[in-house]
Amino acid sequence: MGYHHVVVSELDPTPDRPSVRRSVSEAAGLENVAVNRYEVEPGESVPLAYHYHDEQEEVLYVLSGTLSVETPERTYEVGADEALAVEPDSPQRAYVAESADGRAVVLAIGAPAVDDVHPYEES
Repeated sequence: MGYHHVVVSELDPTPDRPSVRRSVSEAAGLENVAVNRYEVEPGESVPLAYHYHDEQEEVLYVLSGTLSVETPERTYEVGADEALAVEPDSPQRAYVAESADGRAVVLAIGAPAVDDVHPYEES
């Protein structure tokens, strides 16, 4: 059996990201699921680029604030205690609008935990 108690607020943020990212899965040594907590200020984005995954399913669960998620078809506004599930091969870019009243705190969960991200180029 294995258990890992992680105090997320004590994790160092991942450097060189457009918003504050704390990797819960890395701290816990998880191999099959990626779990990250983001603190996103107005004008900041969650990912490094508009992107999609080959295999990974992703859930963006908003703990507080409002997260905008741009897709080729529309932009979703995801509020506190709401989630957006993103299937593989589905382009998305999550961000907090510059006009937002404040930051959003988001829990991003992806499985499998694979590095299969690709930039999405709009045509």
